[in-house]
Amino acid sequence: MEKPSLPSGTRDFGPEIMKKRKFVLSVMERVFRSHGFLPIETPSLENLKTLQGKYGDEGDQLLFKVLNSGEYFSKIKLENWPQNPTDTDYKSMTPQISDRGLRYDLTVPLARFVVMNRDKLAFPFKRYQMQPVWRADRPQKGRYREFWQCDIDIVGSNSVVSEAELVECYQEVFAQLNLEVQIKINHRLILDAFLPLLGGREQWNSFMVAIDKFDKIGQDGVSLELEQRGLPHSISAWNTLCEIASLNNTEQKLQALEQFSEIQNDSLTQGIAQVRELLTLLPNQNNVFLDLRLARGLSYYTGCVFEVVSNDPRIPSDFRIGSIGGGGRYDNLTGVFGLKDVPGVGVSFGLDRILDTLESANLLEVNNEWAGVLICCMEEDYLSTAAQIARDLRNHNLICEVYPGAPKLKKQLDYANSKGCKYALILGESEMQQQQAMVKNLETGEQQLIDWSKLSHTLTFN
Repeated sequence: MEKPSLPSGTRDFGPEIMKKRKFVLSVMERVFRSHGFLPIETPSLENLKTLQGKYGDEGDQLLFKVLNSGEYFSKIKLENWPQNPTDTDYKSMTPQISDRGLRYDLTVPLARFVVMNRDKLAFPFKRYQMQPVWRADRPQKGRYREFWQCDIDIVGSNSVVSEAELVECYQEVFAQLNLEVQIKINHRLILDAFLPLLGGREQWNSFMVAIDKFDKIGQDGVSLELEQRGLPHSISAWNTLCEIASLNNTEQKLQALEQFSEIQNDSLTQGIAQVRELLTLLPNQNNVFLDLRLARGLSYYTGCVFEVVSNDPRIPSDFRIGSIGGGGRYDNLTGVFGLKDVPGVGVSFGLDRILDTLESANLLEVNNEWAGVLICCMEEDYLSTAAQIARDLRNHNLICEVYPGAPKLKKQLDYANSKGCKYALILGESEMQQQQAMVKNLETGEQQLIDWSKLSHTLTFN
């Protein structure tokens, strides 16, 4: 019989990994809640018409489409089905066999949620959402087809105060995870200022897609990409952007932009002003950097954009994983669902990449919140008493389980150690007579007799 396997780009998570994932999620959730964000969840499936057209052409190609249920093939109109389909015919063929898809991110579903529930929400609406998303990308290190995003968004505010709060959340989460990061920022209005040099919006969109690959292919690679896209005249602007981006500090970069005579317009002025305002609102700018080459490829961004990478010196030199978070302002997103003039800004934490990064630097140890107590019985007759003791310990918020049976003590202790228990409570004949338990500290090996009534007050897990 053929062994079962997983789809490419997906993974199982056993208990030890799940403990770590839960720990990181708990850190994020604690920070999110402290800033007043409220939780929501949305379905894994969305209508394709909700998803398509929101991520650009390349993003649309990475959507996982779900075949319609039932005899979907019988509903195809043959006159609309190409006789000899080519790679470019999928756009006309897909709607005939699929009208749903797996969500690509959590931002578009948020926009749909806001539109559908706008009468029930208080604005500004601050939400957090931690759920899996799917992309039909080529799997590689740090890039999966199923992965978790942890998003925070503020909908209904056009104040730069919102951007500053999101940056602070990044800083707080990574400080609590003890991971050094760089938070890169840029502004789409600054990049919009280059529009007159590119010839039009279509060329600008192509320019954004190309420079978004900078981290992967470098400055020369982007220049080659621009030439291949029929934008050789934009290479000069790209080189100027890189030259300004290489300056020492943010203020020098902003001043150089202000002196770049070929792009002086309102977009540039507004973008620079908002970047300066954002920085003044941050109590700590040490890990915040203006990177003018940062584009964020998603087409719905309209203002500040963000990207987080780790520069922690404890990460091995051969570990390369790219960004572990990103986002930006998207003031026009709900408009495509019929609700105009609702500004929004949000950022995402890439849970899987953050975990991979922490693991690579040996910064993620399983904390002791999972450590508990195993009650070991020497005789089957003691199991009912053990169950009563376990209930009392659980009522005092301790993790406790009873070994199901009374095999040799070594087998029970091996089980306790494999589960990461801190204590084993051993019930033998004399312990039962004296209403005590022999408490073995599995970390130190120390043992002591403790009355059943005092167990909940004596066992410590600090």
